Amino acid sequence: MLSGQQGQLISQHLELLLKWNSRVNLTSITQPEKILTRHFGESLFAARELYPKPMGSGSLIDLGSGAGFPGIPIKIWAPELHVTLIESQQKKATFLREVTRALNLTSLDVANQRAEARGLQADTVTLRAVEKFDSTLPIAADLVNKGGRLALLIGATQVATATSLLPRFSWNSSIPMPLSESRVLLIGHSPQ
Repeated sequence: MLSGQQGQLISQHLELLLKWNSRVNLTSITQPEKILTRHFGESLFAARELYPKPMGSGSLIDLGSGAGFPGIPIKIWAPELHVTLIESQQKKATFLREVTRALNLTSLDVANQRAEARGLQADTVTLRAVEKFDSTLPIAADLVNKGGRLALLIGATQVATATSLLPRFSWNSSIPMPLSESRVLLIGHSPQ
């Protein structure tokens, strides 16, 4: 359950997204109700699955963050996390910096470059709605610390591809996304 302050931060993110989307094309979904269900709902579902209890510290990389999903809602859910949003498109990275500033989110970095160039790693890496899934997935896997997690918010038809491309990961059963007919959360654990 979100606190009042967390709900306010979600509202501010949505407001900025609607304002910027007409100029920058952050998402093809333009109706506020559908944005809440698809983008925020999926992101907060993943947040609750990944971080069911408050935690002291940790790190997360959101690869191909786009309009900030799932990274910003996860940061709102688990404010103690250090989050890095990796977004190679300059306009989207500018939007992410504006959201970070407007929401006063600390321990959140926006990296406007390709993931391969960063040399970063994190305890958890998220990947959602990226182009070229097959070639991006191994890059995401390389960002996961030993013993860390890779959380994929994907279509159910992509599960077989993910598990076959990364056989060294041990995969949980996919979890169906609420209010979706075909989207799932798939979590893989990196070897120690």
